[in-house]
Amino acid sequence: MQYWLMKSEPDDVSIDDLMAAPQQTTAWYGVRNYQARNFMRDRMQPGDGVLFYHSSCPEPGIAGLARIVSGPYPDASQFDPDNRYYDAKAVPEQPRWISIDVQGTRKTRLLPLAELRTIAALDDMVVLQKGSRLSITPVTPAQWQAVVALLA
Repeated sequence: MQYWLMKSEPDDVSIDDLMAAPQQTTAWYGVRNYQARNFMRDRMQPGDGVLFYHSSCPEPGIAGLARIVSGPYPDASQFDPDNRYYDAKAVPEQPRWISIDVQGTRKTRLLPLAELRTIAALDDMVVLQKGSRLSITPVTPAQWQAVVALLA
């Protein structure tokens, strides 16, 4: 099993939206960074743990726990010209972008970015590194355990 931090803008999909979705599951769509796409395509597996992170909001931070519940499949938003994630270079025969299904397991208290920065066990967490902008980043088992302990 692997662990991931996945960022979502709460006005697009929040932890509340995820927990209210049928079977508490939604497609993770709109990823338009090749490294994040490759994590989804090549490394994520059903059962992997997810730290659900609210980004681009007044108080960013971890808002819940989730898990990966599907393998990768083409992101439908890339083919829809009315969608903000449309990619004119993507065609159904050769999709460029990937979705994966994520299922919420628990809404937690918000663990703000500022608090994450104070935890020594998280010093090398990718989301805390200067200039880190990826929407999906790996989390070590030790980092996962430290965060889960903070949310207990």
